[in-house]
Amino acid sequence: MNNTTPQTLDFNSASQRLKGVVKRTPLEFNAGLSSRYNANIYLKREDLQIVRSYKLRGAYNKISSLPPDALTNGVVCASAGNHAQGVAYSCKKLNIKGVIFMPEITPKQKITQVNMFGGDNVEVVLVGDTFDDCLKEALNYSALHAATFIPPFDDQKVIEGQATVGVEVFEDLPDLDIVVMPVGGGGLASGVSAYLKTVKPDVKLIGVEPLGAPSMQTAIEKKGPFTLDEIDRFVDGAAVKRVGALTYQYCNDLLDEMHLIPEGQICTTILKLYNEDAIVVEPAGALSVSALAQIKDQIVGKTVVCVVSGGNNDIERMQEIKEKSLLFEGLKHYFIVRFPQRPGALKLFVNEVLGPHDDITRFEFIKKTNRENGPALVGIELTKKEDYAGILERLKAFKFDVIELNQDQTLFEYLV
Repeated sequence: MNNTTPQTLDFNSASQRLKGVVKRTPLEFNAGLSSRYNANIYLKREDLQIVRSYKLRGAYNKISSLPPDALTNGVVCASAGNHAQGVAYSCKKLNIKGVIFMPEITPKQKITQVNMFGGDNVEVVLVGDTFDDCLKEALNYSALHAATFIPPFDDQKVIEGQATVGVEVFEDLPDLDIVVMPVGGGGLASGVSAYLKTVKPDVKLIGVEPLGAPSMQTAIEKKGPFTLDEIDRFVDGAAVKRVGALTYQYCNDLLDEMHLIPEGQICTTILKLYNEDAIVVEPAGALSVSALAQIKDQIVGKTVVCVVSGGNNDIERMQEIKEKSLLFEGLKHYFIVRFPQRPGALKLFVNEVLGPHDDITRFEFIKKTNRENGPALVGIELTKKEDYAGILERLKAFKFDVIELNQDQTLFEYLV
């Protein structure tokens, strides 16, 4: 990629504008990750930002830069979470009206947070099932009421605000070698990259996307923004169907590498950060740390900064996160088992097929009748993924007829 440096962003003005508004988040050395990867790993803790994500930076920088006449009828935005909270906080801080469109399926926790940060200055409108539905309604509202639309990422002032993450990183750690950043719409990566390439041209910049929503990777491959037909929305803070025209240009010109991370691996990172460091991150916030495993060979002996972009993780998602992690790590397996038509088949399965440390986590007969020899859905959790081969061998030896659901995505989604 070409390392050209855009000159249109005013980093100093953005930093001054945000002083006293956003929290200067810590840049923390992480001993565990540093030891694991034989590098000096630092975490830029944007999960500790006032609204628990970096999004406040871009939203406030954009809104506070607008002329008074652009604020007469208030502002409007569309968001599934973090951008909404940033806009809401900005509206209250600047004492202006804001209308925030969110999907009807948005968790109550996020809606509560938006109302808390915005108070009487904001109105939340729930509409549609997706961000795209909200965006359409927000733009219609903006046109009808002459309210100023605040983009989530594809805007110079928004990008400029997000760049202040990079300003703080460089001020705290000027000798950095590599910066790893999550990429959703591309605003954070654009701003941080534009600033760092200005002050330290030799820094290596790595963008990271979820495997199920590779919008920037696709745009770079196709040499322009491209709308993906379907995406996995699990990593909601970084799952967009199409990146912006501006953010594509910045990322295409300035990022040295892009990496895609499986959603299950992201879940494993979430759990490790919580269990080992007491850090609560949302899926998008775990992207940069997850990427370390993919780039481990090139970071040995280097000083690496991972931007932890947010910590708005709903506690109700933790069971799903654990499940996805176990599946990815090869520790959770689901089967359809047709037990042999002989007495004691179930006992045989438990005593002889399962290993001493294997647990049955789910067992239900698929048919409500003929349970004696009908198929059953069985979930098994292992202690070590290497134990799986032994289970398969014993299933075959004792003549159990099985379907491995982990290997059949259609059946897995239907039954599990």
